Amino acid sequence: MSLDATDRRILTVLQKQGRISNADLSERVNLSASACHRRVQRLEEEGYIKDYVALLDTRKMGCPTTVFVEITLSGQADEVLEAFEREVKKIPDVLECHLMAGSADYLLKVVAEDTEDFARIHRSKLARLPGVQGMQSSFALRTVFKTTALPV
Repeated sequence: MSLDATDRRILTVLQKQGRISNADLSERVNLSASACHRRVQRLEEEGYIKDYVALLDTRKMGCPTTVFVEITLSGQADEVLEAFEREVKKIPDVLECHLMAGSADYLLKVVAEDTEDFARIHRSKLARLPGVQGMQSSFALRTVFKTTALPV
């Protein structure tokens, strides 16, 4: 199924206001409430809408430090990659893990309380991941902007 302009308007609004009522959403996208509800259900069923979440404030949650960690593995064999990916998913401080092209094999986004907490995460969790040969960490000084909204 392809997305039409109305589907795109619905997705744009929902990405920024996931808790909007169907009545308000239908008004914003110029549809009847029932037609809007049917479209949202279809977008969910077809996988365009993957999930609904609450975005938490990292400072209030006690983990204001963001660190990007480049991981280099000892090899590229499937079993090395699979073992690393299986274990990295178990670390709650790792918010994202991306297989990369370039000098690093993986790029991780890690949150921590502060530099000492990151040092603990580094020693006790990241350095013990299977296949890790090297790591390079970069601390974010300030978040200029951050969004989860995709261009629709």
